[in-house]
Amino acid sequence: MYMQLLTQIPENLINFLIIVIFSLLIGFEQRKLQTDKELSAPLFGTDRTFTFIGILGFILYLLDTRNYSLFILGGALLGMLLGIFYYSRIKEFSAFGITSIIVALVTYGLGPIVVTQPRWLTVLIVVTILILAERKEYFKEVSTKISINEFVTLAKFLIIAGVILPILPREAVIPVVNISAYEVWITVVIVSAISYLSYILQRFVFKKSGVLLSGILGGMYSSTATTLIISRKSRESGQITNQYAASITAATTMMYVRILILVLIFNKALALFLAPYFGIIIFVSIVTTVVIYFNKRSNSADTSISYDRNPLELKMAALFAVLFILFSLITTFTLQNYGAGGLNFLSYIIGFTDIDPFLLNVFQGQYNVPMEALAKATFQAAISNNILKTIFTLSLADKHTKKIVLAGMAVITVCAVIINYII
Repeated sequence: MYMQLLTQIPENLINFLIIVIFSLLIGFEQRKLQTDKELSAPLFGTDRTFTFIGILGFILYLLDTRNYSLFILGGALLGMLLGIFYYSRIKEFSAFGITSIIVALVTYGLGPIVVTQPRWLTVLIVVTILILAERKEYFKEVSTKISINEFVTLAKFLIIAGVILPILPREAVIPVVNISAYEVWITVVIVSAISYLSYILQRFVFKKSGVLLSGILGGMYSSTATTLIISRKSRESGQITNQYAASITAATTMMYVRILILVLIFNKALALFLAPYFGIIIFVSIVTTVVIYFNKRSNSADTSISYDRNPLELKMAALFAVLFILFSLITTFTLQNYGAGGLNFLSYIIGFTDIDPFLLNVFQGQYNVPMEALAKATFQAAISNNILKTIFTLSLADKHTKKIVLAGMAVITVCAVIINYII
């Protein structure tokens, strides 16, 4: 019964109520800005003004839905009025901000949006207006903390993902390994996106985080690089604490998480096969990290680890692409001449370098080898990479961290070896 009553409500009535409510909310926000902040000049209107602007746009749009001449004329007159207000504001107060004027124009355009577009788009627009208007000081504060290099880096990522990737051919251009330029570059985009997101979180969101969180975020970026940084930091600090060791094992845990994400993206069948085994190794790594962190832990090392080098650079992207192609050639040659046994040996060797290009080849390559062989290669590369990180720690860290990391990495690595034997 209630549903029938709702269906009988005229559509224009619903649209009108939406316009009134959303325009009023925007107006309330403008009044709040006028009341809460010491403004050098008045804003253009508040609650009632913006509500009338929204209603006016809605009415003029409905009166002429063919040529929209009334709506266009009303918008032009509103623009002239806003222009006069802006000129007076500049002349009297020397205030050049136009936020309230733009918000008024957007409010005027809500009518056609409500009528012609899905409801979620209207809600999204209004919510965005409210957030951007309210958080002005926050955005000013954030912008002062971000260097121009960060914007340049973001532009590079947009070039990598939004310009280069779409124009690359999808047909195979390297017959020996049967991969296309598009397949090579999409791996660059995805790995860069994961690394860049981790870097942004560590640098701006959790800038004052403790050592453990730095290890977790850094592990998504590069567990090897994170191990190097934390190992050096432990020696420089001169503090006896388990936090540095826990951070290193946490970085290794996140390496397994990153690998699982990549295999899920590029090879769902292999991901389903590996999921139980990765679940075990991730669980063991987490338990190891927690035990280390809470066992006779000292609070004196609650400092963050700084990653000044941004992982998203065009040179690094190009190097990753070159390594991807190189490892494709090496893997193809190894399989053609030495079969699965050669792949086993190669995976252990590659683990002492950058494992991501190799693993992505394993995940994407159309190699005529059993699923078990690909799974073993994945675990074996991670095992040798763990050995490499342990060597780095033993070479660079303080004595206490060396001892704890050696025990923790031994547990994780032995577990990985057992899983690899089971596979």
